[in-house]
Amino acid sequence: MKHIIDKKTNLFIILSGIFLTNAILAELVGIKIFSLESTFGFNPAQINLFGGWTLDFNLTAGVVLWPVVFVTTDIINEYFGKEGVKKISYLTVIFISYAFLIIAAVSWLTPADFWLEINSKDEAGNAFNMNYAFDKVFIQGARIIVGSLVAFLIGQLLDVFVFHKLRIITGSKMLWLRATGSTLVSQLIDSFVVLLIAFYLLAPADAKWSFSQVMSVGIINYIYKFGIAIIMTPTLYIAHHFIDKYLGQQRAEEMMEDAASKSSSFF
Repeated sequence: MKHIIDKKTNLFIILSGIFLTNAILAELVGIKIFSLESTFGFNPAQINLFGGWTLDFNLTAGVVLWPVVFVTTDIINEYFGKEGVKKISYLTVIFISYAFLIIAAVSWLTPADFWLEINSKDEAGNAFNMNYAFDKVFIQGARIIVGSLVAFLIGQLLDVFVFHKLRIITGSKMLWLRATGSTLVSQLIDSFVVLLIAFYLLAPADAKWSFSQVMSVGIINYIYKFGIAIIMTPTLYIAHHFIDKYLGQQRAEEMMEDAASKSSSFF
């Protein structure tokens, strides 16, 4: 019995570690904006949306990691139910906030002269300020952090709700429907909440986006997330296979049934 409990605990620790690590990394690397089309050698999409905005797939580097978070959410949902997802989601918000507080505190430390001196030029011999570069890379605006965390938490809670509503309908079958369906619904909200908070509601007048720009960029982001959610679906079945093998088929089924029964009344 103890061996079975240890396996369940170990599984939650591993899944939580994957979830937390990728969530924090996604926030940290999110400062970089990349061109999806150029990365794969295509011409810019030049999509014309309402409000006169012509947009390409210029995305935050965090989108490379968030799909791993989405998939891990669905796996935790499947085996540990709403309580498992809520627990790791709340902890993630706390740990991400802690990470940014530490980064902000570190930015106030006076840089050593020799560190600035040995990094005073780039490879081409141009003047370079290492301390300025550090701050530009790691320090993000408070409104962006707030928007991102609020959107993340809303998205996670909505994902749990939709996942288990679909499970009531599908039972233990059609994992692809409840996993992908819950992600598509939660990320639809997430894609717009972060932009509305960071660039519309809390943005200063000189940096405030128009509502049409928020909607346009949100649609582009969601198109990407929609595609990735579909592409990542097979990984759920792969993960399912190895987890069931690790736990044992009977124990795995018991955990999924227990998770489903405890999550039947989410709110």
